[in-house]
Amino acid sequence: MNSISVRALLVRGMLAGLIAGAVAALVAYVLGEGPVDAAIAFEESHSHEHGGEELVSRAVQSTAGLATALLLFGVAVGGVAALAHATALGRIGSFGPRATAALISLGGLLTVYVVPYLKYPPNPPAVGDPETIGRRTALYFLMVVLSVLLGVAAVILGKRLAPRLGKENATVAAAAAFVGVVALAYAFLPSFDEVPKGFPAAVVWDFRLATLAIHVTLWTVFALTFSHLAGRLHTGPTPARRDHSRASVAQPGPSAD
Repeated sequence: MNSISVRALLVRGMLAGLIAGAVAALVAYVLGEGPVDAAIAFEESHSHEHGGEELVSRAVQSTAGLATALLLFGVAVGGVAALAHATALGRIGSFGPRATAALISLGGLLTVYVVPYLKYPPNPPAVGDPETIGRRTALYFLMVVLSVLLGVAAVILGKRLAPRLGKENATVAAAAAFVGVVALAYAFLPSFDEVPKGFPAAVVWDFRLATLAIHVTLWTVFALTFSHLAGRLHTGPTPARRDHSRASVAQPGPSAD
């Protein structure tokens, strides 16, 4: 792809990410704010500190703050996915632009969110020891980086095994290797169980399901939007349109006689 195509693809990816972020923000407001409010109520009822003033009101956090965060995240996801699409197109099999966009989106959802999520699921407010937040954050991002690198390595492994095993067997072998190494990472990396005594288990469950729904929504909407935009970018005018355009140009104008 030339630089103009990459630039156009990047713009379309960021636009698709913006749309996906907007839809995800709506899902987050509908599904996520209930568990967050319940967790905050539990935290306030068990807190010994009083009189603290919020720098940002809860109303702003749940509306403008939430929307801004997801819109920016969507744009970032769109930009990175567009560059990955430009790199992967034609290199991961005989997939067209739309199929490549869908595969990139599925791979992004699995490696960037689902795999780290299963090891270090998100927690609502009041859950987690403040003294371990730095360590938990570092381990979560380590899991994200490891998952992405393993995903890329699995794709490369599948391509190298394909001439000997065939595409289907190579895909199965690469997926098995990915799952196996991820399982080892799950086993060796530390886990955290810091739910305070008396905290409603349903709130934790609802919060984690809501966050999963938000990210599935974001990546799904992005996949549908970006695959459409990328497909239109890579698809030139149809032969009928080209012939009609050429005929229009070649057809002489009305005679002056």
